[in-house]
Amino acid sequence: MPPELIFILTLGLRMAITAAFVVTASVIAERSGPVIGALVATLPISAGPSYIFLALDHDAAFIAQGALASLPINAATMFLGLTYVVLAQRYSALISCGAAVAVWIALALMARTVQWSLAGGLIVNVMAIAICLPLLQRFRHVKMPLITRRWYDVPLRASLVATLVATVVTLSTWLGPVMSGILALFPVVFTSMMLILHPRIGGPPTAAVIANSGWGLIGFGLAVAVLHVATLHLGSAIGLSLAFATGIGWNLALWWNGRRRAAPVT
Repeated sequence: MPPELIFILTLGLRMAITAAFVVTASVIAERSGPVIGALVATLPISAGPSYIFLALDHDAAFIAQGALASLPINAATMFLGLTYVVLAQRYSALISCGAAVAVWIALALMARTVQWSLAGGLIVNVMAIAICLPLLQRFRHVKMPLITRRWYDVPLRASLVATLVATVVTLSTWLGPVMSGILALFPVVFTSMMLILHPRIGGPPTAAVIANSGWGLIGFGLAVAVLHVATLHLGSAIGLSLAFATGIGWNLALWWNGRRRAAPVT
């Protein structure tokens, strides 16, 4: 089989696997309310597959450097969420999501100009948490109306995430670890939710899902930091496994804590 055909088939399989994973997780998020939806949306369901496929093509040093570049991008995603949540109270999906993505791109371009250390990336995340979480608090509790699915939901999400994976995987050697790490964290799940849910159920309910994601993004940032450190010392396979365990474990802990607080006192 020609090498070009092998590459195309492999890339198509990677795109299909990732798209199916993201679509399934985002559908679960929509049907579970803003709190559970936010926890599902902040799992590594988009960046995770991208990093797995990068690890198949590159060594541990590439993955570790990419993760270090991804760490401040998690902070940019927090500001993307805050921008959307505030604007979505009054404006359309196109304006709210467009402005949020513009903020993310601007912050990502700024982050690219800095030579990040692990401590620097963590400090930026702590600053983003301190600013964004208090401002998001009052937008978190909104009743979710019934969601009716439309024919273009799955194709839109699948095309968004498949395009991202194709870009990151295909161009990773040319882009290098820094840009690959930045693109791997493009908020595909958030933007697809904004574009699909906002016109259907309104800005405030959609914003409630994004507003509840702040705590989940803390765990996501920790997972990226674990990926960087563990991959440097233990290799890509163990680093990815520990990063997944960190992100999933954090969100499970948030879910359990929420259930414990909501349980009636006997």
